[in-house]
Amino acid sequence: MFESVEEVQQRFRDARYIASRRIATVVFLAARMGRPVLVEGPAGVGKTELAKTLSDLTERPLIRLQCYEGLDEGKALYEWKYAKQLLYTQLLRDRIGELIADAPSLPDAVAKIAGQEDAFFSFRFLSPRPLLSAILSDRPVVLLVDEIDKAEPEFEAFLLEVLSDFQVSVPELGTVKARHIPLVVLTSNNARELSDGLKRRCLHLFIDFPSPGDELAIIRLKVPEVPEKLARAVVAAVQKIRAMDLRKLPSVSESLDWARSLVILNAQELSPEIVESTLTMLVKHEKDLERVKGALDKVLAQ
Repeated sequence: MFESVEEVQQRFRDARYIASRRIATVVFLAARMGRPVLVEGPAGVGKTELAKTLSDLTERPLIRLQCYEGLDEGKALYEWKYAKQLLYTQLLRDRIGELIADAPSLPDAVAKIAGQEDAFFSFRFLSPRPLLSAILSDRPVVLLVDEIDKAEPEFEAFLLEVLSDFQVSVPELGTVKARHIPLVVLTSNNARELSDGLKRRCLHLFIDFPSPGDELAIIRLKVPEVPEKLARAVVAAVQKIRAMDLRKLPSVSESLDWARSLVILNAQELSPEIVESTLTMLVKHEKDLERVKGALDKVLAQ
């Protein structure tokens, strides 16, 4: 898969993802050790993109479980199609009669029906959700459990059990074991503290806002048409805005959107007028917007 940490870094860069030495090391070890990776950090710093890039580079399908409040194991595992099972049983009613017609007693009739259980309890009535899809896949996959911090602790405990054994119990079918152990990436925006058990099970990676040099490299890589002077001005302004006391700090994805919008507007430099008219690409809350506008001189100061 990967022969070295350096190869991980280079292949990620070729895929237009700037991976630091620390990120590349964790990815390399996770692939070699078969361990899940828990990626924590602010929203918009490339956590989900890390899993997508890993999927592309390993040529493994990406299966994504988006977590949310109220998510339970039933919604994450599978749905049993009871209506289809009932319809199937009704359609086969005549054949059932034929099957037990020569049964000498009720127990014999029950035994004959029991012998056909596979016809009534099988995968044809199962609609896999992301977790079971990853376990049932006939080829290795990358399983992305996105924003695990949004799910309740009870679901986190269930997920920990799945990640420990990579098998689940389906009451209608029994225990289902993974055909291939997936590469697992969990992301968290730190909306709540995750359990020590989950952290022990995973290799941990924290991705923070990038340094000015890394953010400049990201912008130049993702928005190559932006002039270098303008890219440097964008990075400098974003770094100053992130140092302010805002409700939501600008993410890397938002700084990329800002750079793209400036290119579309044919901007060559960051004038107060162009910044004020495009600031909503970067700052998403009205009070934050007012605060940044009030400090525009400092933001644009060289």
